[in-house]
Amino acid sequence: MSDSIRGVLLDIEGTTSSISFVYDVMFPFARKHFADYLEKHWDSDPVQDAVSMLVQDDKDWNAPELLLAEFDDGHDPELYRAGVVKCLLRLMDNDIKATGLKKIQGLVWQEGFTSGEMVAHVYGDVRPAIEAWKATGKDVRIYSSGSIHAQKLFFEHSVAGDMLPLFSGHYDTTTGPKKDAGSYRQIAEAFGLPADEILFVSDIVDELDAATEAGMRAVLSIRPGNKPVENSDRYQAVNSFTDIKVG
Repeated sequence: MSDSIRGVLLDIEGTTSSISFVYDVMFPFARKHFADYLEKHWDSDPVQDAVSMLVQDDKDWNAPELLLAEFDDGHDPELYRAGVVKCLLRLMDNDIKATGLKKIQGLVWQEGFTSGEMVAHVYGDVRPAIEAWKATGKDVRIYSSGSIHAQKLFFEHSVAGDMLPLFSGHYDTTTGPKKDAGSYRQIAEAFGLPADEILFVSDIVDELDAATEAGMRAVLSIRPGNKPVENSDRYQAVNSFTDIKVG
């Protein structure tokens, strides 16, 4: 990898961290605690902002999995709150990466991480590699479908300790879809670097395609438990961050 790389953009799931932690720990935790969390915090600004996002998601996705409006008759707050929970579960069941869902997941996960009930998994090679990149002046940032709030919680409460100081930026679906080249153009602009001086690392080829369309360099992450990858020969594949040379 050329020493022209000055910025590194990292995916989380399947790249810095195991897919199994997300699916076997984080997602079940959110599903289990949605109802209790919303009951306790329904009137809080963060929850109401997230519910407003769900309403907009309903319009943007036009997805039968949402149908949030069916629960809102304006008279029964408990029915509506139960409807929100049902919609969150529907979204998760259908793997729809709606912004409102990600926001509420992040709020629920905050309680899990801060209480110590959850500690985020990261691969052992991740922190040393990032620290080495930072030592050579690289700008390291995160782009994930999980909310920025959830990303920060994740890295603050990881098995490798508090990793937040290692990152100078976080991006989520509010920037745009991860398979859309426009999202990566916006991120390159936020870096303040030419796109071809930024390396994106992900386990999803469609995301790498979008990043390269935007002009970024790309590396494919191969980790234990990741799904088999088709068309992987287009990208350098690595099993460890120690194999990524950025100068």
